[in-house]
Amino acid sequence: MADQELTWRGTVARWDRGLFDAVARRHWPGADRVLPRLGRAANHGVLWGGAAVAITVLGSPRARRAALRGIGSLALASATINTVGKWSVRRPRPVLDGVPVLRQPAVPPRTTSFPSGHSASAFAFAAGVALESPGWGAVLVPVAASVAFSRVYTGVHYPSDVAVGSALGVAAAFAVRRLAREAERARAVPGDERPAPGVPALPDGEGLTVVVNTASGTAGSAGFDVLRERLPKAEIVECAGEELEAELAAAAARAEVLGACGGDGTVNAAATAALRAGVPLALFPGGTLNHFALDLGLGGAEDTCRAIAEGHAVRVSVGRITPTDGSGDGGTRYFLNNFSIGAYPELLRHRLRWAPRIGGGPAAVLAAWRVLRAERPVRLTLAGRPRSVWLLFAGNGTYHGTGPTPRRRDGVGEGLLDLRLVHGGGRPGPRLLAAAFTGPLSRSPLHVATHRHGLRVEDIPPGTPLAYDGEYAKAPGSLVLAALPDALTVYRPR
Repeated sequence: MADQELTWRGTVARWDRGLFDAVARRHWPGADRVLPRLGRAANHGVLWGGAAVAITVLGSPRARRAALRGIGSLALASATINTVGKWSVRRPRPVLDGVPVLRQPAVPPRTTSFPSGHSASAFAFAAGVALESPGWGAVLVPVAASVAFSRVYTGVHYPSDVAVGSALGVAAAFAVRRLAREAERARAVPGDERPAPGVPALPDGEGLTVVVNTASGTAGSAGFDVLRERLPKAEIVECAGEELEAELAAAAARAEVLGACGGDGTVNAAATAALRAGVPLALFPGGTLNHFALDLGLGGAEDTCRAIAEGHAVRVSVGRITPTDGSGDGGTRYFLNNFSIGAYPELLRHRLRWAPRIGGGPAAVLAAWRVLRAERPVRLTLAGRPRSVWLLFAGNGTYHGTGPTPRRRDGVGEGLLDLRLVHGGGRPGPRLLAAAFTGPLSRSPLHVATHRHGLRVEDIPPGTPLAYDGEYAKAPGSLVLAALPDALTVYRPR
């Protein structure tokens, strides 16, 4: 056995050196100028960090999530290669005989040769992005392959170093995706919402119409594939933009069960269509944050498919916004997460305005600066009492955590509004920061928190914006907020 192992190692070493020498002898026009520079650009992950920044600035929410996954994959691959990998094998670097001096690095690497850290980082980042956003992945994979090849071309790695490093990078990307999914599922803890008896069980999806918002963060990726596989007879309608509400309304009118794949804005529109049509709702989380789905206890498309096949659903509460003077944008609206007037809607308005031109990340920073610098408190009447407020927040159910706009709930079946108020006066920045340190249900000169079934808001200045579930609209002159207990039926597994 020992002799066979030595023979096998000798064969691999000869093949490795032969291929290395063949690359060294071969001249590719232009490669001497491009490949060494590309390899240097990838030193310490600088190339991939720059790519992540570019994707974050230029890309969609789904692309930003892909960039984050790519950086996580690169970090895992780099940490593994530079600790366990290189110090376990300790393979010497290739002898540079035959490699043109023009290609050789000015400062030879001091670490061991096997496996290639540059190749692992390149393919970890490219694969991490591609698993979340195939379009950006198609752009990055050729760059990653060029970086990997440059390690052989410049004489610092054998081909087997590069091949194994690239494979480990791809493995790191799959590992990070698995960890991310498990972490997301761990966040999804079912609450004590009441069961909804009598909902139809659809083992193969017949009678279900799912409207997929193709502009959402991750719609069309892995969760979408699970939907097609587990519920093959479900009708799937893909749309985006202004078509979404019309498609949801039409689907709710003809389907036994309305399904929606998208983020919180899509879920809000789907819930509105389901409420008006009186049909159950099936959610396939496909956004960047998926607040409502996680608070409901849905960890992914697999959970929803299982609930539909079993015929198990729960009743959830909904917040309702009813204009009382006929002004503003539209009529009655609903919210599953939260409603707000004041600083946050202004921030959202500015971000939506600038994001198409400069990207979501820079737009959010610019919007925050604009709001904290220039906005004024809103003067209105709450429950018959005049108020000056920086922020009025109403959550559908009790949120945990301190501050005026917390983000986590134990469930969505409580049937109460979590009301939080940051009083006006001074500047919004200090006020909002100070309010962030006051606890839930606390009372202070800055921040008030309480629970109510409803709230009347009057004397709202014309043009004042409001936000609900991440959507933006102009507020009417007066409105009534109300919690509707057990208003909506949503599929969730036992």
